Amino acid sequence: MVDTSKPSVARMYDHLLGGTDNYIVDREACEELLHLAPSTRELALVNRAFLVRAVRYLARRHGVRRFLDHGSGLPTRPNVHQVAQEVDTTSEVVYVDNDPDVLSYGRMMLAEDPETTAVLSADMRDTDEIFKSEEVRRLLRRDQPVAALFVSVLHCIPDDDDPWALVNRVARRLPPGSFMVISQLVSDDPELRDQITEFMRQATGGQWGRVRSTEEVERYFEHLEVLETPGPVEVSRWLPDSDLAPRQSPDAEWIEFGAVARIR
Repeated sequence: MVDTSKPSVARMYDHLLGGTDNYIVDREACEELLHLAPSTRELALVNRAFLVRAVRYLARRHGVRRFLDHGSGLPTRPNVHQVAQEVDTTSEVVYVDNDPDVLSYGRMMLAEDPETTAVLSADMRDTDEIFKSEEVRRLLRRDQPVAALFVSVLHCIPDDDDPWALVNRVARRLPPGSFMVISQLVSDDPELRDQITEFMRQATGGQWGRVRSTEEVERYFEHLEVLETPGPVEVSRWLPDSDLAPRQSPDAEWIEFGAVARIR
């Protein structure tokens, strides 16, 4: 059941991207967040552009045809399957989320072709449940490389639930030659990290983990081979399409920090 009494992370992100699948409570929370960190709208747009570039890169450069999108959020065109299927129409995507809004809209708009797209109702922390599902078993059945996406979602996981262990669990379950796409909200200002973390926890009723430091996000990549950059970067710097591509302001209060990596 959709709860409109408090903001939803997915609906707030939708509003920041210019979407319409949100409510006044989400828009009001976004205004408060923008007061704390005015660069937040720019940050959301930059992160979405990174997701599109990363999927296109893996499909074109590395021949990836299967994608597992953790915490996929509300449909926002182009969606992962649309980007991948521009390269190969047989590309398959499983979207994983447990937000009622995402499941409602996603099953209408994301699962356009049941042969190539599916929306799985699951908590992204429950790796066993996800990999036992019919949708994911079908995705993995050909033992071909899979790209697991954790794009702007790991900050929703508290330290007690160990997002670093989650990344490792998923990496171990994927076929040889698979990939990870990871980005997370970062600030190296401890005071700002604490302010935004506390605001988001209160606003969303606990649907939040923590804004982390760059060093903490680098830990996700310790056992992975980062591609195209020496290590994780502010994501607008990751293979920008052109000099006109959107960039995060150098004086932004916080950034999306991440990379594309191959599983060793």
